[in-house]
Amino acid sequence: MNKQIETPYYLIDEKKLLKNLKKIKYVKEHSEAKSVLALKCFSTWSVFNLMNKYMDGTTSSSLYETKLGYQKFGKETHSFSVGYSADDIKGLKNISDKIIFNSISQLKMFYNEVKNIKLGLRINPGISYSYFDLADPVGKFSRLGTASVKEIIAVLDKISGVMFHYNCENDDFETFSKMLDKISIKFEKVLKAVEWVSLGGGLSFTKNGYPLDKFCRKLKSFGEKYNVQIYLEPGEAAITNSCELVTTVLDIVKNVKDIAVVDASIEAHTLDLLIYRIPAKINAKTGGNEYIIAGRSCLAGDIFGEYKISNKLKVGSIVRFADAAGYTMVKKNWFNGVKMPSIVVERINGKIEIIKQFLYNDFLKSLS
Repeated sequence: MNKQIETPYYLIDEKKLLKNLKKIKYVKEHSEAKSVLALKCFSTWSVFNLMNKYMDGTTSSSLYETKLGYQKFGKETHSFSVGYSADDIKGLKNISDKIIFNSISQLKMFYNEVKNIKLGLRINPGISYSYFDLADPVGKFSRLGTASVKEIIAVLDKISGVMFHYNCENDDFETFSKMLDKISIKFEKVLKAVEWVSLGGGLSFTKNGYPLDKFCRKLKSFGEKYNVQIYLEPGEAAITNSCELVTTVLDIVKNVKDIAVVDASIEAHTLDLLIYRIPAKINAKTGGNEYIIAGRSCLAGDIFGEYKISNKLKVGSIVRFADAAGYTMVKKNWFNGVKMPSIVVERINGKIEIIKQFLYNDFLKSLS
């Protein structure tokens, strides 16, 4: 049935998604830590009716994301922004369960308007885990969060919780554990004074082989020590390995190596891979046929990667890129006017649903 759907399209598999969601539920049952979906990573609300059975709500980075979480996911709605405008606050105050400020100056600026809501402050703990400087939350001159313990203590009467977002693709439990211990020591006075603590996202705890029970014990111990409700903000962890970008080969170009051009674009459809210079994962058996697989945009660097696969590609061959849910659909764009991939869902019962197809009018309306 998939072959009958016009490519390119993102194919979300609810059965694969469910595997991650069950691990998230397991963590809550064994640690009492709640999980809120990071909409900055994944906002495809056509599967929220499944996800909200296993997660406790959403966390957002803008007014629009908060509205989406409130309207389509339900449950708890957490709001955060690096910088709020007055209009943002007006829009957020009636739909947010928690509003988290990035700075003490913004907390003070808007406090009187939102003081009846549970407020939080983002803390820069001075330690982080990230493979990429671009994504390091505590890099040199970071604007993300407040670092001064003294200044945080001075506004504890205005907040009920704090957020530490300091991980990016951290799949090493021991590193996470050691960093949490350091935070516990450095911010002990703060932690003893608040009701809830968000440990942010970037923790790959749904990855195969991750020591989930150790993770749960660590979270539970931390929560009990400070008598706080812990929140996790999984994005990638919620949707990892649950989606493919399905494409068709349009041409095979020879320039020393065989270059297969597909009907999608890394620039337009998997932008995060281009930003971080990461090759796309491919769902294909390894073999002796070598190809560079490239996108159809005019950008010279629109390259998905170089692969050795068992099947020989030709015009019309299907190429499936794996793990294509996180930071793809939320970042897709109309560069070159390239046709945007449809969004397709394979439900738990095996039914295939074409959720959204993007047509010329969508391109037209995105401009002026």
